[in-house]
Amino acid sequence: MIEVATAYGPARLDIDHPASGPSALLVLGHGAGGGVDAVDLVAVRAAAVAAGLTVARLTQPYRVAGRRAPAPASQLDRAYVTAVSALRDLVPPGLPLIVGGRSSGARVACRTADELGAVAVLALAFPLHPPGKPDRSRAGELPTGLPTLVLNGDRDPFGVPPATGAVEVRVLPGETHDLRRDPAAVAALAVAWLADHGWTAG
Repeated sequence: MIEVATAYGPARLDIDHPASGPSALLVLGHGAGGGVDAVDLVAVRAAAVAAGLTVARLTQPYRVAGRRAPAPASQLDRAYVTAVSALRDLVPPGLPLIVGGRSSGARVACRTADELGAVAVLALAFPLHPPGKPDRSRAGELPTGLPTLVLNGDRDPFGVPPATGAVEVRVLPGETHDLRRDPAAVAALAVAWLADHGWTAG
């Protein structure tokens, strides 16, 4: 675990490396009121490391400071960019970067992917709209020009985004927004997608 100074206080990176040289770097951000120990993030972390990736789970400064109310989107994005940029100096050069996260963390990854030079986005429980407000769609945040995998539950009150462009959407039966019913299935879908694009070892 390392801390990275940002304009809004320190961010924290929990970094896990594979047994041999990594094939890619995956960064995962947390949800608005949660942390990087959410069951889906932990499951994806374990499966991706086993598949040969270095995985960093990024805790935003407001959570490091002990606050639950999220910072404004602009602050989340700048802190994410700062932390991921610092992280890239700690791993072998030239690794493909996949950014991602769950819920709010997925939105941050989507908004910053181009700036960071990411090759893809992994979005867990992407919150298409606030519950009960389908008119307030956030579909425009999805980077349709990058390979993007969205994994959402069919009972998610935040909705399920449509597949479009390079955005692939997989809907998990019986899952709600927390994706905790079968985290192993979430991880398996994520790693299969990473493998399909050549970002796993072997």
